[in-house]
Amino acid sequence: MKFLLNGLAALLLMVLFSQCAGGSGKPAAEAPAQAGLSGMRIAFVEVDTLLAKYNFCIDLNEAMVKKSENVRLTLNQKANELEKQKREFQTKYQNNAFLSEERAQSEYNRIAKLEQDLQNLSNKLQTELMNENEKNSLMLRDSINAFLKEYNKSKGYSMIISNTGFDNLLYADSCYNITQEILQGLNARYSSPAKK
Repeated sequence: MKFLLNGLAALLLMVLFSQCAGGSGKPAAEAPAQAGLSGMRIAFVEVDTLLAKYNFCIDLNEAMVKKSENVRLTLNQKANELEKQKREFQTKYQNNAFLSEERAQSEYNRIAKLEQDLQNLSNKLQTELMNENEKNSLMLRDSINAFLKEYNKSKGYSMIISNTGFDNLLYADSCYNITQEILQGLNARYSSPAKK
């Protein structure tokens, strides 16, 4: 008899527990979480697509490629001139064309200084390129973030997630992908500088 009463009490507690949880049969702890998430609007943007098709990003990349190419050409030109001077020095030294050992040492020191100057110039230009690339990345990020804030005023998403290749977003239904809409808005807002 005592066993039957304990069983009925346990059954009654389970029924009361399920009714307190909304009668859905789910544990009470899940109900508030489900209620909070059900009103949440989420979308995602494919960042790779934005980087490939956003005109501002394309213009920034083209400018960086031109600057990198100019740096490369400048450094190659100076390196070729330095190599020419080194070969001339070597030829003169082997043919005893210097009037004195001091004159040879002076020419050697001048070429060594040119080599050090070229290394310093290379470091400076590479640092400038790296700094400009960082600045461009910040401008691009700020441009996209500013647009998303304005865009979301009328759309009312709770969250807009970025997706890059196989980043954190492993699966999402394509109906949540707003990439093309964002890309069109960004490109419509951006006016490309006149191409030279």
